[in-house]
Parts: sequence; C-alpha cells; structure tokens
Amino acid sequence: MLRFRPFFRPAAAAACALAALSVLPTQAQDMPEGSSELARRAVHVCAACHGEAGRSPSSDYPSLAGQPAQYTARQLLDFRAQQRAESDSKAYMWGVSALLDDATIQSLAAYYAAQTPAPGRTKAPAALLRTGQRLFEQGLPERGVRACASCHGERAEGAAGFPRLAGQHAAYLERQMQLFGTRLRPHGVLMKAEVAGLNRAQTRAVAAYLQSL
Repeated sequence: MLRFRPFFRPAAAAACALAALSVLPTQAQDMPEGSSELARRAVHVCAACHGEAGRSPSSDYPSLAGQPAQYTARQLLDFRAQQRAESDSKAYMWGVSALLDDATIQSLAAYYAAQTPAPGRTKAPAALLRTGQRLFEQGLPERGVRACASCHGERAEGAAGFPRLAGQHAAYLERQMQLFGTRLRPHGVLMKAEVAGLNRAQTRAVAAYLQSL
C-alpha cells in the first residue's frame, strides 16, 4: 500500500507519485470515454489512500465515491494551486495534483462521481444521532446556522459544488469542520459561518449522523 508521510515536500511527493504513475498497471476500466492513460493510472495512486473505487477504509482519508464531479474537480484544482493546505495532506496532494492537467482532473472527478458509495455505518448512541439529525435537518436558526440539508441535500447526497456527506467518516468530517474556521480551506466561505455557530459536541453529533446515512 502506498503511503507518503505528511512532512514530505511537494516536490518530493510529486517525484514519488510520478514514479508510481509510470510503473503502475492501468486501472479503472470504467473511466469516462476518452480518459487519458495518465487518468487511468492516477486512479490506482488515489486508491492507495482513498480506497478502491473511492471507498476509503480509513478515517484519515475521505471517501470519494459518489462525490459530485464539480466538487471533486474543485478540490483537486485547489490542491494544485496550493490553496487547500491542511497539514495532514498538503505535501502529498500538492505533489500529486501538480502532475494532473485539467482534462485528467475532470476525468478523475467524473470517475468518482459514477462510483457507488459504501453504505452508512455507525456505532454512535441513538441520542447523539437524533441530535445530529435535528441539526442537519433544521440547523440552529437562533445562532444563524442553516440546515445542512439546504445545501447538501435531504440525504446528504451532495449536489454540484456541495459535497456528498452521507457515509463519510465521522472523524474526517469533524476535522474538516474545524478547518473551515481557519485559512486552510479557502473556498469554504459559507461553512465558516455555519461551523462558528456549533460547539464541539454539536459538530460531533452532526458528523456521527452523516456517517450513519
């Protein structure tokens, strides 16, 4: 399994990824028609962290299966421009994305959008899930927090530029909601206001509920 430590510099990560892309067998025969050989090989590199067909087995990495293509493409472009910069992934993602042209990014985004997400799962207490569901569906109007469903869909399935959250790892979602309060997620303008109105317990509840969907 390919893993790269977060202290790698982007240039070093890019060199490792380039070597992998040059020797790995072609993968993902259901890539969109017209996808390049680079795009087909890149899926294998992505699978090292994000799992086969984008169904991540680890909360260290997000699942990509079923993500709207527009959203996935935007994230890859942000990594390539070194605008998205959370410390646990920036070195490797900056390096890998530097190797991808616009056409390859679009092919990867379309591929993952077409994959079937893993089913939701959770061991969270029922009371925590009820709290998370209420926040997801209703928000906290008194604090200016809108319902998550208003952007992410009634079942958190995502749409256009808004990501799919259903079935995503709760721990990963918690980390990202914390990052939206920083400069590391520059295009999360809407989310900055939403997460500011939630305390840690409420953030945890929403994340647990989303993983269960």
